[in-house]
Amino acid sequence: MARFKRVLILDGYTDEPAGFGVPPYLDVYPRYIAGAIWSVDKTVSIRYMTVDQARRNIHNFLKQANTYDLLVVIAGAIVPGKYLGGEPITLQELQTWFRLIDRPFKVLAGAAARWGIGNIGGTVAALPRTVKENFDVIVAGEPEAYIYELFRFGEEKAHPWSIIDDENLAPLAEFSRLGARIVTQHPNYGYNLIAEIETYRGCPRWISGGCSFCATKLYGRPRQRKVEDVVKEVEALYKAGVRHFRIGRQADIMTYGSNELAEKEWPRPNPEAIRRLFYGIRVVAPGLQTLHIDNVNPGTIVRYEEESIEILKIIIQYHTPGDVAALGIETADPRVVKANNLKTYPEESLRAIEIINKYGNRPGYNGLPELLPGINFVLGLIGETKETYRLNEEFLRRIYEKGLNVRRINVRKVLILPNTVLAKYGTKIIEKHLKSAKRFERQALNYSRLFLERLVPRGTILRYLYVEKYDPQLKVTFARQAGSYPLVVEIPCKIEVKAVIDVYIYAHSSRSVRGLPIPLNPNNTPLSILTRIVGPEVARKIISQRPFKSDIELRKIIGTTGHKGLLSIKGHTCVFS
Repeated sequence: MARFKRVLILDGYTDEPAGFGVPPYLDVYPRYIAGAIWSVDKTVSIRYMTVDQARRNIHNFLKQANTYDLLVVIAGAIVPGKYLGGEPITLQELQTWFRLIDRPFKVLAGAAARWGIGNIGGTVAALPRTVKENFDVIVAGEPEAYIYELFRFGEEKAHPWSIIDDENLAPLAEFSRLGARIVTQHPNYGYNLIAEIETYRGCPRWISGGCSFCATKLYGRPRQRKVEDVVKEVEALYKAGVRHFRIGRQADIMTYGSNELAEKEWPRPNPEAIRRLFYGIRVVAPGLQTLHIDNVNPGTIVRYEEESIEILKIIIQYHTPGDVAALGIETADPRVVKANNLKTYPEESLRAIEIINKYGNRPGYNGLPELLPGINFVLGLIGETKETYRLNEEFLRRIYEKGLNVRRINVRKVLILPNTVLAKYGTKIIEKHLKSAKRFERQALNYSRLFLERLVPRGTILRYLYVEKYDPQLKVTFARQAGSYPLVVEIPCKIEVKAVIDVYIYAHSSRSVRGLPIPLNPNNTPLSILTRIVGPEVARKIISQRPFKSDIELRKIIGTTGHKGLLSIKGHTCVFS
């Protein structure tokens, strides 16, 4: 116990069905772990580091790690995807790095330790035992519970299978508040850091076994936090400097606060609990810049339309625009729905999309609608045939032809996790239909572009984008708003990192849009770029009469309407490709 005076938390990032921690998102694990330590001994020195920071100088990281008493590694991207802000730790890194670190007591925590290790869909997750020899303990229970026992009782009495045995997750009230200050060590702190917030743990559908592929049900009987505990955590994070929040760690935000959450597969929503939560957050974090949600079960919406509509209205009242209700539709094949015990049949899913559009598809101040659905498809499920993929494509076509909007379409090959129903089938289903899967992925990308063209047509102005990365090979700067599933904007010029900008959208691709920072400086912007934003005729006039000494001179050329705010001699000076 006493020997753990210097602790290093290495965040290898997490991506779970209910929970996300790839930058700029910060998941709950590092905060809870730090809080659990400080709840026992406030004198412990804790260093937080991301895996990307370690990669930049791996030799220095290995040297530094050997100076600590305790090393906690967080890992577990079990919903594999493509990331702009960072790259989760790999199995190879877990197998090699920590073989070379021998001084500290080494702990592996997170989804990788509980369920399995895998960063690529369509594969079987490697079991935690594949890296067992590199760690002193692999936490198969809940990391904060184990770490608390480790600091309170020592190595001999701390159990790797420990969980928080409390239906209200009461210890998290203290852990989350004390651990909030760890955020100041995150590389995105003070910029676009988004704190993931947990409202409950587990899935209501655990009663029926849940979806065949999902790990969330493995948490067992759902346990939900008290509203006041969640609000106090947000207050602590806000006081520590966080301004972006995502209520993302739950299977279904619509059922948070339900009195039937752990009793029924389809618990009745409790709008008043949602109102108290969001109102409370707004009170303690009055200057927040982002407040978004994540998972929404379409099955809840169609079974309890009245309560769900009230909750949607409450969320829209208190959140910030550009929000996404991620719907785990998974498939549009009724046979696959039944075989995998999924949430909704196609007509029900469509109804849920219609309801969210009805109340959420209205303009927000940042250029995006208030709240739109996001659609998740999972490939490689029990009972899939070639017909499954045709039905999936037809489902997307129906949504589009009805004039509805979706913010994003996510298609992924399932990662086979141990202890799930799908585990006994392995990868043989997805391997059987690889050609059909690739074809559907192409179709989904095409529909994604069509939806983006409808959602943010040419001329749309998106506001408050954070510049994240410049790619010198592509000669493109990537920028996004802070949010639940932010839209990536590709900008064909170099912009200094850590700038907050507005952009003018001029083109679309399947996963992103292309835009220009505004206002642009007309005195140094090439004709080709000016043409994209003001048209060829006005662009040629600007080129022929520049340089302009004032915006008054400029307005004589472009007029006072139509191009307002797009050009200014004090605007962005970019090096264009």
